[in-house]
Amino acid sequence: MSKLSYDEKIELYNNWKNGTSVINLTKMYNINKSSVIYLIKLIDKHGYDVLRKNKNKIYSIYDKERIINRVLLDGEPILTVSIDEGLIAKGMLNNWIKKYKEMGYNIVERKRGRPTMPKVITKKENETDKEKIKRLEEENLYLKAELEYSKKLRAVVQARKNQQQKKK
Repeated sequence: MSKLSYDEKIELYNNWKNGTSVINLTKMYNINKSSVIYLIKLIDKHGYDVLRKNKNKIYSIYDKERIINRVLLDGEPILTVSIDEGLIAKGMLNNWIKKYKEMGYNIVERKRGRPTMPKVITKKENETDKEKIKRLEEENLYLKAELEYSKKLRAVVQARKNQQQKKK
């Protein structure tokens, strides 16, 4: 499926309003029938404002969780929830739910931007024994904390996997 520009989406909707059939619209814009129907329903519900011109909308963790819970807990259909919430792509919610299940029923925000470098403790060339001992103690403390964190994280992930297996 090819992506449509903002103007093409408006033109597609106006053509549909003027009586062009969905089948003809799929041929004109070279997209599948379900995408045309979704776009029409989305614009009917929210108007042209739901179509973004340039910047992607960013959903908070709380919004994503609320939307996902409407499907998983309340049992509402995915497409209905997508249209109600004004999600621009019909597959967005499917992807969110898939990642939500993969991550052990946690919503993890995708990190944006350049990754940060880990903290490096530099050693000095002319350090005294006291400075060296202090530096090594700090490094030891940092590594112990890192190890404890990874152990706890592993335990939480394992507990969630066990819980998922019991549900099945």
